[in-house]
Amino acid sequence: MSWTSTKDGLDGGGPAIRRGAVIAGALGLAICAALILQSPVPAQTASAQPGLDGQEYAAPETCAVCHRSIWETYRKTGMGRSFYPPSAANTPESPSGAFYHKPSDSYFTMFWREGKYFQRRHQTGPDGRERNVMEKRIDFILGSGNHARTYLHRSARNTLVELPLGWYAEKGGYLAMNPGYDRPDHEGFRRKITYDCMFCHNGYPKIPAGHDRPFAEPVYVDPLPVGIDCQRCHGPGRRHAQLAGTGGVKIDEIRKAIVNPSRLSAERREEVCIQCHLESTSFPLPNSIQRYGRGPFAYRPGEPLSADWLFFDHAPNQGRDDKFEIVNAVYRMRRSKCFLESEGGLRCASCHNPHDAPRGAEATRHYDAACRRCHSAEFDRAVASAKHTRESGCADCHMPKRRTEDVVHSVATDHFIQRKPPAGDLLAERAERHETAVTAYRGEVVLYYPEKLPATPDNELYLALAQVIDKSNLSGGIGRLAAAIERHRPARPEFYLGLAEAWRYSGQPTKALPLYREAVRRNPRSAFGLLKLGSALREAGQYAEALAVLKRAAAAAPNDASAWHQLGQTYRVQGKTIEAAAAFQKAITLDPDMPEPHNNLGVVWLAAGSNARAEQAFREAIRMQPDYADAHNNLGNVLAGKGDFRQARYHFETSLRLHPGDARAHYNFAMALGRAREFDEARRQLEESLRADPEFTDARLLLARMLIASGQTATAIPHLQKAAAAPDPAVRKEAAEMLSKLGSGR
Repeated sequence: MSWTSTKDGLDGGGPAIRRGAVIAGALGLAICAALILQSPVPAQTASAQPGLDGQEYAAPETCAVCHRSIWETYRKTGMGRSFYPPSAANTPESPSGAFYHKPSDSYFTMFWREGKYFQRRHQTGPDGRERNVMEKRIDFILGSGNHARTYLHRSARNTLVELPLGWYAEKGGYLAMNPGYDRPDHEGFRRKITYDCMFCHNGYPKIPAGHDRPFAEPVYVDPLPVGIDCQRCHGPGRRHAQLAGTGGVKIDEIRKAIVNPSRLSAERREEVCIQCHLESTSFPLPNSIQRYGRGPFAYRPGEPLSADWLFFDHAPNQGRDDKFEIVNAVYRMRRSKCFLESEGGLRCASCHNPHDAPRGAEATRHYDAACRRCHSAEFDRAVASAKHTRESGCADCHMPKRRTEDVVHSVATDHFIQRKPPAGDLLAERAERHETAVTAYRGEVVLYYPEKLPATPDNELYLALAQVIDKSNLSGGIGRLAAAIERHRPARPEFYLGLAEAWRYSGQPTKALPLYREAVRRNPRSAFGLLKLGSALREAGQYAEALAVLKRAAAAAPNDASAWHQLGQTYRVQGKTIEAAAAFQKAITLDPDMPEPHNNLGVVWLAAGSNARAEQAFREAIRMQPDYADAHNNLGNVLAGKGDFRQARYHFETSLRLHPGDARAHYNFAMALGRAREFDEARRQLEESLRADPEFTDARLLLARMLIASGQTATAIPHLQKAAAAPDPAVRKEAAEMLSKLGSGR
């Protein structure tokens, strides 16, 4: 569950300008009517949304009845092949061996079994045996394969989950990790496909009632569409099809019942493409915000795009102006001199026919012709003066293919039209970039599209909210958003949630709590708002109120595993182990692949003395998430307790490799090392623990005891003196007693 929707995508996803095609003449209309009357329109494939009648949408194949030739060519485009179930014919990438991912020390294999396609991950333990095996059926493939393919699993709860290993078209096709996964601590088999991802990679799916609200879990109802269909660019087509199948209806009335992008204003026409092909960046910013109250699939061609989405960018002159990413074709084109000087003449359809994508030599001729519509005379003069060759392939030099910064295994055409290509090897391999607190953008977030907005309270709130969503401009954005909320007192709770999250991010949770409460007051049935308030209350130590709020969250979203997990955590800190175990079990039942409830259930079992059950729970958490440092630490404790020091060492070392600054893990490892009589290494671990947390008095007292036992009393005394000044009275007493004994010569 994410804070906000930020558009992202990989390949073959977005729509382009569509040109309407209506059969003209009485004979054509009669044939079309007869065909439709013989083939009733199938059930609609889009859900009803606020202000949008889902029944307006026709089944995608309806368009083929009258527009067969366009339908057949469109199906071969990237958009037409954007989403589909796997088959032996469309999955030539299956290798015979395993793909090894070194950062996560994992092996991935792709294979067919009993007519089903699977992706499997395993690791090897110290004994060389397989462990942490995870296997998921591949139910859908997202992406045309022009650039990439992403494999999706459909869960028992009808969510879609992205699998870690993807396929890339470069170099003849090869397997590599999906974007964001080339790291030790990737998301594994847990990254959900959001509605905004589906928005640009497929036709409009059906979604359950209530899931069109902000922050709702993305759940998909059968049947899922297979590829982006005509209605993405032409709007809902049911009435158009029905009129075409009704005798005596005028052609003009049939045409008016469907959107023909070529008849729209220049701005509305280009927005048909912009809705999916404009992304200023896929890294945290945010690049766009969907207006609250609009369903995830509410936009229709011909409407102002700004009624649904606002797009943002980094402030200018921040060293990020020349970014080149996978979904910023429109963003790059709009920087081009050709675009700026054309005054709207250069548009997506100047080069692209959305109904048919040329290939090979035909594509070269097609794009050359598009360039020469404006540059023919200039080109001829340059050739005549020997300043330019007559070679074909304008785009090869002026719009070269480049490796993208965010999807590092993909190469795409740079739509920034330049006189000369950039210097350097544009196809050079690059490492995946992972933003950190140090490298992430920190500055003003500016409106990019539309270029201007009317000065309304609503717009002021969204422009302020954009500053804080991804923490880009907390220093300037918190005051700006707080002032906008104070001025306008918006009815929608999301703005209060945004400001609450910003205060929480900035380390001031006490200022966040009143805003969380206000958000919940304005929408008492919002499970997301209740979860946020409940977790903030628990962090603030207000356990009784947190428990009451989280019970309401679980009641509001009884199928949301995260609500039950949060409830279990609150029961656990209150010492209500039976209730905590029941809540964690409920979360596991709802989402068996969620690792956190398994780990926390293990903590409950361990506290109850059920070590075998605790070990099983920790192992299951690690199987789902091999980089789960806390679960490795917890399992290390269990194994050390039963004398299996070899395995305990492996899990402690894994935990510390993943989180080297975890003071508690260093301390636990030191305890295990002490029991194994490896005192020198135990001392080093305690010293590391105190480096990570100088206020960790348990580690300080244990280190002092070890030093005294080894005859290093003088070195132990400073540690005891610091412990004697600790806030905890019991710690102060123990340290004072030890100092007293040392002073008496004992």
